[in-house]
Amino acid sequence: MNKFIKTFTVVLAIGAATSILAQSTTGDEKKINSLIKKMTIEEKVHMIHANSSFTSAGVPRLGIPELVTSDGPHGVRSEHGRVWSDAKNVNDSGTYLPVGVALTATWNPTLGIAYGEVLGSEAKYRGKNVILGPGINIMRSPLNGRNFEYQSEDPFLISKMVVGYIKGVQSQGVSACVKHFMANNAEVDRGTVDVQMSERALREIYLPGFKAAVIDAGVNTIMGAYNKFRGQYCTHNEYLVNKIVKGEWSFKGALMSDWGAVHNTMEAIFNGTDLEMGSDIGKPALSFPNFYLGDTVVGLVKSGKAPESIIDDKVRRILRVLYKSSAFSKTSPGEYGSEAHIAVAKKVAEESIVLLKNENNILPLNLNKLKSIAVIGANADRKNSMAGGSSQVKALYEVTPLEGLKKLAKNVVFNYAEGYKIKRDAVATPEMIAGAVDAAKKSDVAIVVGGWTHGYSNSWSDNVFDAEGVDKPNMKMPFGQDELIKAVVAANPNTIVVLLGGGAIDMSQWVGNAKGILETWYGGMEGGTALAEVLFGKLNPSGKLPVTFPKVLEDAPAHKLGDFPGKNGVVVYREGIFVGYRYFDTYKVEPQFAFGHGLSYTTFFYKDLKITKGENNSVKATFTVTNTGKVAGAEVAQLYIHKEKSAIERADKELKGFEKVFLLPNETKTITINLDKAAFQYFNETKNAWDMEAGGYSIQIGGSSRSIQLKAGVNL
Repeated sequence: MNKFIKTFTVVLAIGAATSILAQSTTGDEKKINSLIKKMTIEEKVHMIHANSSFTSAGVPRLGIPELVTSDGPHGVRSEHGRVWSDAKNVNDSGTYLPVGVALTATWNPTLGIAYGEVLGSEAKYRGKNVILGPGINIMRSPLNGRNFEYQSEDPFLISKMVVGYIKGVQSQGVSACVKHFMANNAEVDRGTVDVQMSERALREIYLPGFKAAVIDAGVNTIMGAYNKFRGQYCTHNEYLVNKIVKGEWSFKGALMSDWGAVHNTMEAIFNGTDLEMGSDIGKPALSFPNFYLGDTVVGLVKSGKAPESIIDDKVRRILRVLYKSSAFSKTSPGEYGSEAHIAVAKKVAEESIVLLKNENNILPLNLNKLKSIAVIGANADRKNSMAGGSSQVKALYEVTPLEGLKKLAKNVVFNYAEGYKIKRDAVATPEMIAGAVDAAKKSDVAIVVGGWTHGYSNSWSDNVFDAEGVDKPNMKMPFGQDELIKAVVAANPNTIVVLLGGGAIDMSQWVGNAKGILETWYGGMEGGTALAEVLFGKLNPSGKLPVTFPKVLEDAPAHKLGDFPGKNGVVVYREGIFVGYRYFDTYKVEPQFAFGHGLSYTTFFYKDLKITKGENNSVKATFTVTNTGKVAGAEVAQLYIHKEKSAIERADKELKGFEKVFLLPNETKTITINLDKAAFQYFNETKNAWDMEAGGYSIQIGGSSRSIQLKAGVNL
């Protein structure tokens, strides 16, 4: 038996107990099987590869429509025609949501559902079957140019946030597409690099989010990554796709390639690639019929080199997606750019802002006492929706930080200075620094708006740091911002620094002197409004960091212990399970700002931790949180577990539960977090299975990984 055919047979056997292929054919499955029986092999093959920039073919004579996709993951992308050029005279200006890392900074799974509902509704309005999001790759290094699209360094946090997003999208009759499977943790050389990691790191860190997407959220589609994994391209990786996704997880939907990520016809046929997209990019001679999964597959089937049953399986999966994505039914048309959708964008922006530092309670600013404010920095007056690569969104509008401040503080004099030019090798000139200093000196407060920039697709070489296809060269602030901030702080000690970007930036030169620091990510169409509300105390910040901010790049585990971006075409994840706070806490390295960190304008008191053991090594943790301040606010109570006297190498602590609680002044709420046995397990590479150490565990509760307020022991 051909080795590929043998592998396919084994996969079907593994999933036979629970897969749809083994279930009784009822409902849509009956219709799907009936359609497949009527299709020619040519029609089947036309369905498994693209027939334009964002579609794959249907079968008109059988009433099967094209499968229509659109980029996300934080808004429906501007419209394209049958080719890659922008479509003309179409309504494609819609809701621009905060980016993925901002959503996760809310630590609010309910908002994840609302966020997904907006995406699903707007994609449906635009006639899309699949929106290409969420992106959930682990933030392994601060330098990854696509971190802004992703969610976190922590697999548990990702797993909780991804489920709501997917369920929200799919509740609208549109399929989500979780990406990029697997280990696409850098952009440079993403199309060729070979990722090597331990099985334990794979299982404990890099797979859980995708597993939750499939098993807990029921995602309809998955997108394979560009890179290789253990020597074989991810999109047609026998171990990742056949063994894990379609075998262990019994995934019933379609696995599509990233655009141009297929490299081998036989592997794509037999190793689980259901739909090949975008392989025309940069290859004018490779027309749509000649894709790797194009007309050549017809000949392979007719010659007996590939069984038609495998092609049928691919078509069946694509048809499932079409049925689940309202392609065959008339349903509500969805909404586009509605007031309700804009309200969700604003709410996510509000809850995503992280107050990193608030020395002497400089924030919130009192509008009744302020006469003038200096606003400094090109990012203060810069729009970001059409930046970042494939995730660009044509926004109905976008409120910049400067616009948001002016709108809310109408009686304040604003002294604006650009401060720096957004250009890759630019520095803050003496003249620009002098202008910023002058603005700061004649103002009551100075607000410097800086950080990273997105860049635009027509000028990536000049100003891109957070975007698809690029990685940051280092963690240093670009454009001479360090010198600018130091000069402004010296001119006006009441200086607040507002950062934009997809993650950590080196603040070491000025962090000790700036009184206030906020992280606002890329806040979507209402980001400037939300920022102004936080700065002026109309809103109490409640965001928490979903990723550790190191002091310097050399402290990041991917750079300290592992390779980034790799050497000679191979990247080795030598840090293993010690990603993010797992490394900082275990190796006793002080971060600039810890995972889970985020301040408030009020204070919270934790009390009365009680631990109850249940059956099968389950544990219930109950405690109270009280708002002990004078204003209403929200706290994210985080639960970490620590193994006492472990016989194996383990992280000092691991996030295993959290809840965001909203409290009025003096209000107390009881929080209960349930832990099943999986919370205490590790992946035993000797047994090639999940395992648990018996003995003592410490349950730790607090407002961040470095702010533990309560501890209690339990023996399991």
